[in-house]
Amino acid sequence: MKQSWKPGTLVYPLPAVLVSCGTSGRSNLFTVAWTGTICTNPPMLYISVRPERHSYGLIKETMQFTVNLTTADMARATDFCGVRSGRDIDKWEATGLHPYPGVAVGCPAIAESPLALECRVKTIMPLGSHDMFIADVVNVLADEAYLDPVTGKFELEKAGLMSYNHGGYYTQGNLLGTFGFSVKKKK
Repeated sequence: MKQSWKPGTLVYPLPAVLVSCGTSGRSNLFTVAWTGTICTNPPMLYISVRPERHSYGLIKETMQFTVNLTTADMARATDFCGVRSGRDIDKWEATGLHPYPGVAVGCPAIAESPLALECRVKTIMPLGSHDMFIADVVNVLADEAYLDPVTGKFELEKAGLMSYNHGGYYTQGNLLGTFGFSVKKKK
């Protein structure tokens, strides 16, 4: 038996990412769970942000941001950046995270993040409580610590990535299969 509930956004789990924005002289970090991929070619993603957030103005001013994937080791900093405003505090200093110079954008990435996606905003779509920033991914910064020394393959699964699930932060679980495993022919 299923209960019927009022409409809600209960698509979980979500990636718990830290978005860095602004410029190297005036940057901020904030937590975003409303994010995702929207196109492969060209590579595009979105973040949805409340207009009253401090970072909203920084992104709108520069039309760029960086999405930084988070790990279990970054859980406290990720939560902190979601509940404190950059208007009141330097989140870099408060969290102990370190800015890594942007390559294709003017805002820094997070040095501790295993993967950072540098983005340029294409359009801002007002939706209601949030505005959606639709952006081109213009560069990816991958931490060399996750490169297999033999194959050169990027092993993001070893990073202990974090997700957000209905009020809680969780690390990824066990591998259940790989793409196409359900139709792979048995030997």
